[in-house]
Amino acid sequence: MTVSKFSTLFWLLISTFLFAANLHAQSVPLDKIIAIVDDDIVMQSELKQRIHSITSRLTNQGTPLPPADVMHKRVLDQLILENIQMQLAERLGIRVGDTQLNATIDNITKSNNMTLAQFEAQLKLEGESYASARDQIRREMIITRVQKREVDRRVRVTDLEIENFLASKEGRTRSGAEYYIGHILIAVPESAPLNIIEAAEKRANNILAELKGGEDFQKMAVAKSDGRQALNGGVIGWRKENELPTIAEDIIPSLAIREPSKLIRTSSGFHIVTVLDKRGGNEQLIDQALVRHILISPSEIRTNEEAKEIIDKLYERITGGDDFAPIAKSHSDDPVSAIDGGSLDWVSPGQMVPEFDNMMNQVALGEISKPFRSQFGWHILQVTERRKQDMGALIQTNQAKRIIHKHKYEKELSNWLLEIKGEAFIEIKSEIKGLPSAESH
Repeated sequence: MTVSKFSTLFWLLISTFLFAANLHAQSVPLDKIIAIVDDDIVMQSELKQRIHSITSRLTNQGTPLPPADVMHKRVLDQLILENIQMQLAERLGIRVGDTQLNATIDNITKSNNMTLAQFEAQLKLEGESYASARDQIRREMIITRVQKREVDRRVRVTDLEIENFLASKEGRTRSGAEYYIGHILIAVPESAPLNIIEAAEKRANNILAELKGGEDFQKMAVAKSDGRQALNGGVIGWRKENELPTIAEDIIPSLAIREPSKLIRTSSGFHIVTVLDKRGGNEQLIDQALVRHILISPSEIRTNEEAKEIIDKLYERITGGDDFAPIAKSHSDDPVSAIDGGSLDWVSPGQMVPEFDNMMNQVALGEISKPFRSQFGWHILQVTERRKQDMGALIQTNQAKRIIHKHKYEKELSNWLLEIKGEAFIEIKSEIKGLPSAESH
């Protein structure tokens, strides 16, 4: 074959290929770049998919949709901000592995009282695939970690701020004590003569004397109170400090549990109140356990089955007589507690994940628990001591700190998002329908 014939055949083949490709392009619309964001891009397909997802969710909730152009603008802004944060995560080396992702999805399904199959079916009803949902959840987890890393360092809560908050009306309402109040009334008719009033007072004093002598308040209320709650044992119910009955708001906080108050005189008669129970405030007795544990976690190079096999062998060694602390130091995947022989110090209820809490409460003092699993991996634990500790002041302080931190964090997050968006190069393509004209900075 001559060179000229080969060249002709070559270009004939190329022309045929280009013609076929052109026909295919006419039948399948090409995706388009709708925004350039620093070193990355946002595609039109991403925008359409996100709008579809949000529209389906809002429709299922019965929430009215905003106008199409407003929806496009808001969703594109959301995608651009996410893109900036994902690029930052890449530079910082922030990742979310499959183990962590699976644990999060498991928590999502459980919190919605769904199985994984039901969760997938619900996604399908909303027009979304399980794979895309996984990708979005992973993306949100990464972004949350970026935000926490970058914004937390900008938030400081001082002791003075905590003190001022606890002294404020909001602080007293949110972190103050709650009282379970009992009430006995000896009624006095309006405009009653003196002898009726004196008889009622005498009757009330007799009841008070019996209560001080150890009689049960609720039984006395059923038998002798004229109050509306008499048949319910005189129980008014739980009340916060700012919700206490006016006639006793200065008396109730000073009462011990089941201590009857002095007689309180009002136009309706003589009252006796008590605190049947109390929670919150600066006095709270908490059951604590002194715990140590060993954690073996699945990882990218260790399967769940391999982790279980390791923890089983460690359990056999310890129950066979080997010392807990050195094994924890050399094998535990919890780097903080491992240094101290697995010690977690004193642990309060709710401080750990539910699986850990449940085992901690079930295991006998000094006993090594059987291996159990949490979202972090496989554990064995030992409770070496138990106690009741007054944690009221610490709980109040921590609660106030969390509330103040949350307020500050939300404000700083908004500022930070504006900053990173302002510092990024963003170019929006003007040809996209429903979007504002091109802008770049």
